[in-house]
Amino acid sequence: MPVRKKKSFWPSIIIGLMLLLFASSLVMALDNTPAIPAKKPVEPLPVVGSIDNLKKLLVEYEKSSMINSGQLLRKEIKMEMMNDAVTAAPLARDEMAGGAAVNLARESAKSLVGDSADYSSTNIQVQGVDEADIVKTDGNYIYQVNQQEIVVIKAVPAEQMQVVSRINLDNQGFTPRELFLDSKHLVVIGDSCSEIYAQSMPKVKAEIYPPPVYRQPSILALIYDITDKNQIKKTRELELEGNYLSSRKIASHLYLVSNRHLDWYRIQEKEDNILPSYRDTAVSSDFKQIDCGQINYFPGEIYPAYIIIAAVDIDRNEPAQVKTCLGNGENIYASTNNLYIAVSRQEPARPLLKDSNFPSPAPEIGSKTKIYRFGLQQGKVEYQGKGEVPGRILNQFSMDEEKAYFRIATTSGEIWRNDENTSKNNLYVLDQEMNIAGKLEGIAPGEQIYSTRFMGDRAYMVTFRTVDPLFVIDLKDPAKPAILGKLKIPGYSDYLHPYDENHIIGFGKETIELKGRNNEAQAFYQGMKIALFDVSDVNNPREMSREIIGDRGTDSELLRDHKALLFSREKNLLAFPVTVMTLSKTDKNLPRTDFPAYGKFSFQGAYVYKIDLQHGFQLQGRISHLSPADYQRAGDYWYQDSKNIQRIIYIGKNLYTLSQDLAKSHQITDLKEVGSLSLR
Repeated sequence: MPVRKKKSFWPSIIIGLMLLLFASSLVMALDNTPAIPAKKPVEPLPVVGSIDNLKKLLVEYEKSSMINSGQLLRKEIKMEMMNDAVTAAPLARDEMAGGAAVNLARESAKSLVGDSADYSSTNIQVQGVDEADIVKTDGNYIYQVNQQEIVVIKAVPAEQMQVVSRINLDNQGFTPRELFLDSKHLVVIGDSCSEIYAQSMPKVKAEIYPPPVYRQPSILALIYDITDKNQIKKTRELELEGNYLSSRKIASHLYLVSNRHLDWYRIQEKEDNILPSYRDTAVSSDFKQIDCGQINYFPGEIYPAYIIIAAVDIDRNEPAQVKTCLGNGENIYASTNNLYIAVSRQEPARPLLKDSNFPSPAPEIGSKTKIYRFGLQQGKVEYQGKGEVPGRILNQFSMDEEKAYFRIATTSGEIWRNDENTSKNNLYVLDQEMNIAGKLEGIAPGEQIYSTRFMGDRAYMVTFRTVDPLFVIDLKDPAKPAILGKLKIPGYSDYLHPYDENHIIGFGKETIELKGRNNEAQAFYQGMKIALFDVSDVNNPREMSREIIGDRGTDSELLRDHKALLFSREKNLLAFPVTVMTLSKTDKNLPRTDFPAYGKFSFQGAYVYKIDLQHGFQLQGRISHLSPADYQRAGDYWYQDSKNIQRIIYIGKNLYTLSQDLAKSHQITDLKEVGSLSLR
């Protein structure tokens, strides 16, 4: 019987591995999407630990500031720059009466409560991350911040609107600012100024010996149970020392962010109460001081202020989670998983010598933006890293998160300079460790960013000096951002809003060019401009429709606050509040001088458009809360704002306009008025 040889499996294994490697390489070749590197563990932040260490850190900050820039010199340079900008800049931001733009859109909301599922929601930046606003609706009721009260309006049926409840906040030393709303709760956020007792002194009866107190600005969130609209009940208060920075709501989790500045004089005088405090009535009605052992700091980046982030589940009566860091904050961006706090700082490009307060020549001024990332997980806030990029950001739309990458647009340099330090615009992509993974620098030298919008693997950037370049930027490869195309047209856009993946709407101002000092072209804003851009051909974007509203002086809250926009692609509906200034025919025919004339007041209210890709913008009509007598009294200018329309929403087939004095309802189809309600 022949002897069988033992079979070896090694050749099969080797061949299998080779086939596997080949297949993997083939897949990688076909898939151009860069791999996301694995996330490294984040080194925890050090803690302040003690009052003595806090003072030591702040002394080091002051010394560092003095050495690197010199406080007196910095002030003088700043004044010099401001004076130069007034005389040399082709267009100053203050000149535009538009300011910064300010968010992305949900086109229609899902049902929260009530019979109707067809109603608008707040215009937000990120899907699933709600932002507070002065007006909210659930499809049946409208909630409005109206001076010192919250007005609850039964909006359905539109012909029978009525006020069903008022929450009076006059006696609480509280000024409401914004609202959050869900099916069970109303959250009112506003400014307060609490008397906080010195921690070193015991509380005793005031008639015997008043204990020392100090007044500290704070941000207060009032949480209400709205199950019964006729008997709305306050269930909780959450108050943070400091000034309101921003807030977000993700599902039932509310996130509040405040910036509490430190009193350097109090610290030097060794007084108490240099530590921040907060209170949460789920635990106690008294303020709780945050211990030094619970305050983190960023090594090498000390700043005399506290960032306080509070997270609370409004569905549960559990204690708030509070995260405190020694630092500063300016702009907030939030995804469903992360909160980013950005702060821009001016720094000298050439440090001063320690023994010289006034070096010659003066140091060049540069700017950097620090970004701090905090993870948001079911109401828990955890530090996840920090990054830094050159330049300064405009607003929250300058930031974005996509597939574990963070994108940010900045402007570096100064628009008034004509040397190597003139303004330039940049876009940076940061990886999971908040390191720069890709960058595109030097965009549109001599101009500055007026608006940015990130949409998936594209970014849209508007820069401006005398004309409006719209840049389309490719972000498919995070390591290699690239300009795909650009469009130059008169005017500029303060805010960009997606229509769909291939079309975007710009809101800003029309401009004209006139010869100014030294025969240099200068741009002057005119009326409000809305434009629809077609970016289907990314290499050749085009303006497919445009509207100019009014003349010089025309303004809209939308140019400063994105939440003032109502947009629904399904309903072909676009609406926003606007104050219109117009020139007479005589004034328009006058020869242009070096400073164009301002128009005279002619209208305040809502402009309502139909919008589609075939016809562009079609003005459907205008809605005003002003009476004929109001227009007669107004003269050239209108100052009374209690009748100024602030928000426009829709519920079903009806459009609602809201001012502090009135709520009106109109049919969307023809804008026929169907109801009016006095709110005073």
